[in-house]
Amino acid sequence: MSEQKKPENQINIELGEDVAEGIYSNLAIITHSHTEFVVDFVRLMPGVPKAKVKSRIVLTPQHAKRLMKALKENIGKYEAVHGPIKDVEAPSLPMNLGGPTAQA
Repeated sequence: MSEQKKPENQINIELGEDVAEGIYSNLAIITHSHTEFVVDFVRLMPGVPKAKVKSRIVLTPQHAKRLMKALKENIGKYEAVHGPIKDVEAPSLPMNLGGPTAQA
């Protein structure tokens, strides 16, 4: 029997348990310089006036553009199966997420 050769351009990607769980985010803040894009993923909780960045991804402009294209392609595939995603207007910050409001 002969061994099967892997294609030279194949990448073996590992996904550890701690990363596989994922991190929930309901806000992304994107900033950029001439050399990089920074995407901060934040979780806002109802009634909590403070939120922390849960994850930060730093990308080159080329990788940011590839990510944008990949997201566009995958959203198109999702909508072909599940129908259009409703695009709601993003609230301005700070926002009230349905929690109690303070009164004096």
